[in-house]
Parts: sequence; structure tokens; C-alpha cells
Amino acid sequence: MTVVDAEVNTSTNSSKDHLPPITLRCDLNKIRHTWAHLERAKPVPSELSSTASRVRDALDTANVENAEDNAEASAALSRIIAKTDFNKMQVVGQFNLGFIVTRWQKCKEGLDDLFVIDQHAADEKYNFETLQQTTVIESQRLFRPEPLELTAADEILAVENIDVLKRNGFEVVRQGGEDDDEGRLHLVSQPVSKDTVFNTKDLEELIHLMRDRPVGTMVRCSKARAMFAMRACRKSVMIGKALSTNGMTSIVQHMSTMDQPWNCPHGRPTMRHVSDLTCFARYDPLPRTIDWTAFGAGA
Repeated sequence: MTVVDAEVNTSTNSSKDHLPPITLRCDLNKIRHTWAHLERAKPVPSELSSTASRVRDALDTANVENAEDNAEASAALSRIIAKTDFNKMQVVGQFNLGFIVTRWQKCKEGLDDLFVIDQHAADEKYNFETLQQTTVIESQRLFRPEPLELTAADEILAVENIDVLKRNGFEVVRQGGEDDDEGRLHLVSQPVSKDTVFNTKDLEELIHLMRDRPVGTMVRCSKARAMFAMRACRKSVMIGKALSTNGMTSIVQHMSTMDQPWNCPHGRPTMRHVSDLTCFARYDPLPRTIDWTAFGAGA
């Protein structure tokens, strides 16, 4: 193989303008043989296992093209993505200043997929659940204690979860003897908020929510949840905001701490499946490195 400099400056007669041809010697048969050996060494993806097939079916249900049934898509995601998976997702970048593109790989199962995460909805859900767990609602003492008309079972629930009631702004005490009406629970303080009015109906809702939960589990009435949802929305990352890689990673990893990461408090989906990367031609799950020194071995 001979290489000749074709860009010769004809305006001068310098000796540099007439360089001698350069001869490169190579063994095309050896290059062909070595490259074929590398191709054969490339791992061939196996057929999808039954588990991988079920995952693939669930991902099809949660794909961005299937937006009709949000509840079904959320249920599909909850079946296949563990909370720890969010910490392992690779942030690819930001799309349209509103969505985070992530890559989810499980090489042993032959899975490699792209997801899109709504940056506002995901951040809003994180802030909402944080407010749910940590906020202590201010209370205002009543001028006169109000007797509560509760069943014996609900009174027991209220006493067992008295700290949860206090964090919701409700303070109850037992007044009088055990054998008359004054021995029943009385409401002495109730929550107060600038824009939300609470009453005993909200207390009854809290007690109802406690029935199927372990003692001490935080619950919130619907008025409080609506109040927290509004606060969370205002403090969350907005659509249109450019995010750094660290900012996007933080939002994605926060999803691993959520109780229900699939929808924001207003029902907007936080994430959807975009594409199965393994279906593209020349797919390679990991970048393959070539030992170029092997081409010259034995020369």
C-alpha cells in the first residue's frame, strides 16, 4: 500500500513539496482473521427467560404510547421496578427542559431500557411525601372541650394513636369518671391553617384511616393532603428549568425513598417506559474494547 501526498504546493520549488511516497505494509488476511475472531467472541444474547418476558409485557403496558390507563401503567411499573432500582439508573440527559431520560439495565435478564421521568411530578411527589411524614400542623385550643361521639373501638384507636392525632393538630383527653358521659374522650384542640378549616369530621376521617394500619402509622385527612399537595407543587422543580446532572440524579434517587413513586399527588404520572434498547441493530450492552496489540502478535 503506497500513500502519496496529493496536496503539493506548486507555487514554490522547495524540496518539501516533493516528498517521497510512504509505503505501509499490512497483512489484510491477518486483519480479516483477527476481526472475525473478535466477532465470534462477542456474546450472543440468549432468548428471553420467562421472567424477562413478563417484564417486557409490563413495560409495554407502561410505555408512553399507552397513556389511556394510568392506573394500569402504574401497577405494571410497581411489579417490575424495585425502589432500589432508582439508585442504579443511569441519567442520560434532559429532554425538552421538563423530562429526565434514564437508562435501566439488568444484563443477566437481558434487559436494557430507556425511561422518561417528569421532573416536576417526581419532585412534587417527593416533597409531598416528605411533608406528609414530617409536618406538625399547628393547633388551637377550644374555648370549651367538645365531647366526641365515638365507638369504644374508635376510642381505643384514638388513644393508641394519640401522638399521630397531635401531629395532625387534634388533641383529645378523657375527662370525668369512667361511668358517665364525661368519662368519654373530649376534643380540646383542633388544627388551624390560614386557608383550611378543620373540624371533627376530619378527626373521624383520621380514625377511620387508622383502622387498617399499624399503631403509630402516620395518616392524614383529605384536607391536609390537599394542603400538602399545594405546598409541594409550589416548592418543586418546574417544567422549563434546566437541570445539572447532579440535579437530575437527585430527583431520580429520591424516588427510591417514596412510598408510591408512580404518580404525583394530583394524579400526574411520574415516569413512563420509552424504548427497549436491545431491539436496535448492532446493540451491544457494554462498550467493547479491542486489544490492538493483538493484531501485531507473532508478526
